[in-house]
Amino acid sequence: MVERTIGGIHAFVHVAGEQEYWLVQTGVGPEKAQQCAARLLEGQSFSLLISTGFACALIAVGIGALLVGHEVVYSAGTEAELLPPIDVPGEERDRLVTYIHSIVSPGHMGRFVSTDCVIGSAWEKRAFAEKTQAIGLDMESAALAVEANRAQTPFIIVRTVSDLLDEDLPLDFNLFLRPTGWLKGIGSILAAPSCLLGLGRLRRQSLIAGEALTVFFRQYVAAMADQRQARVSASM
Repeated sequence: MVERTIGGIHAFVHVAGEQEYWLVQTGVGPEKAQQCAARLLEGQSFSLLISTGFACALIAVGIGALLVGHEVVYSAGTEAELLPPIDVPGEERDRLVTYIHSIVSPGHMGRFVSTDCVIGSAWEKRAFAEKTQAIGLDMESAALAVEANRAQTPFIIVRTVSDLLDEDLPLDFNLFLRPTGWLKGIGSILAAPSCLLGLGRLRRQSLIAGEALTVFFRQYVAAMADQRQARVSASM
């Protein structure tokens, strides 16, 4: 793993033969994701852009389940907008989709919804699921899809579940997304110490989701390397 900086964007790069895999942390939320993707895609071309990380499940699955998105809805407040289709063709995306079909249930592939805030209550999650017919929820994929389409870069969403449809988050994480919200966030924890149990549960779930995502990408990179080797051997 090597480190590179393009347009002020820091990336970890894994080199596998002639293939490179870039890992970039965009930050939380649509604004940071959009700014990061725009700067990165302006300075570097890619054969595939993957929105990855954690997601809230909007279907009945377990922690660590892999969810794959081929279209995305953006929701700000009470309004939901279906973005243009994620339809930029690409061989790398085709290979990834073929690989995903071999390991992921069809019910775990579908639409994502991205929001401009953290959705924490079970009833809000169920409302989003009913309104959008999405399988997963995050805050960044819609912004990344827009920038990928603008740069004519193939795009897909691959995320693992860190919180479930029918569970409430232990506190309002939106407080921590505001410049002056940290004190209120800490105050809410001090006012209700029982939420520490919920934070502990969420941390354990995040570790499971993170490990599942790591395993997936390790297996994917290995599978792609085997395919490339097979194509080289067949051409000799």
